[in-house]
Amino acid sequence: MLSSPIMYSFSLLLSFSLIYLFSPQILPLQNPQNLPLDELDDLTLFKKALKPCTATSHLSTKNPTPKIAFLFLTNSDLSFAPLWERFFRGYSNLYNIYVHADPFSKVSNPDGIFKDQFIPGKKTERGSPSLISAEKRLLARAILDDPFNHYFALVSQHCVPLHSFQYMYNTLFGHNILEAFTAQSHHQSFIEILSQDPNLPDRYNARGENSMLPEIPFEKFRVGSQFFVLAKRHAFLVLKDRKLWRKFKLPCLNIESCYPEEHYFPTLLSMKDPRGCSQYTLTNVDWTDSFDGHPHLYQAEEVTPNLVHRLRLSNSSYSYFFARKFAPGCLKPLMEIADDVIFKD
Repeated sequence: MLSSPIMYSFSLLLSFSLIYLFSPQILPLQNPQNLPLDELDDLTLFKKALKPCTATSHLSTKNPTPKIAFLFLTNSDLSFAPLWERFFRGYSNLYNIYVHADPFSKVSNPDGIFKDQFIPGKKTERGSPSLISAEKRLLARAILDDPFNHYFALVSQHCVPLHSFQYMYNTLFGHNILEAFTAQSHHQSFIEILSQDPNLPDRYNARGENSMLPEIPFEKFRVGSQFFVLAKRHAFLVLKDRKLWRKFKLPCLNIESCYPEEHYFPTLLSMKDPRGCSQYTLTNVDWTDSFDGHPHLYQAEEVTPNLVHRLRLSNSSYSYFFARKFAPGCLKPLMEIADDVIFKD
């Protein structure tokens, strides 16, 4: 018969083994990366959006059709809401709207189609990873809300449409709804991806020399417009990513070269699926007289039919869908030419 000390030692060893084996299932998991609560909230949201068949709010739709989710990222009032109202009129079953507003900014909740379309927002700051987080939040909410959201168009409060809704919808999905559903895995994303830019070296090292390695070598680093139209499969890729995000969320040492929102999406999608992306944006912007990182701001006196026609022109396969950056005072002249020019393709 075994002595009492030996039995005691054996029992103790067995107990520790069982605790080690089963503790992850019994005890709550700790946060291994010591992530802030804000980011933990986002990760929970993203994981929920990535689960199959999570969206339920529109599943009872009798005649399902693919939709475009319009993602408005703003830190001020939606001055062009009346123009967008006219843009969306008559197509309520073909789109959804989601608005992320900085809760620390005074943004009023407009009536009409924008009423109650605001998602839970968090503070955003230019030149910081907070803009990336906000855009990912919009993608996740749109995926969760409606399984028929197949394209995701990111716009700002300063963006205006250059074509009718029908023109944009037909360009993205074609005229055959059945084909639009079956071709989901081949839908192209419209996002600018540039590998040649004189500012790339400084921006690559904005967080410190070699700080992006080994995940992102310089030859894989890309830049492009912040505004995109993503296919659903690429929205999933964005929400799944943790590897590149760990690098892009690092604080910048060189603030003047810190524009993570212009690099994260182009770099990620270029590394994951370059052939599935157009390499160009559908949002026109004029950088010829930029100031402090901001593009040209169109004023009311510049708004003419000729301006709209000129802004549509593109060197790529498709005409531009949107344009920025417009001052709030442009609303009146834009509304005056909306039906006869902007929405007349």
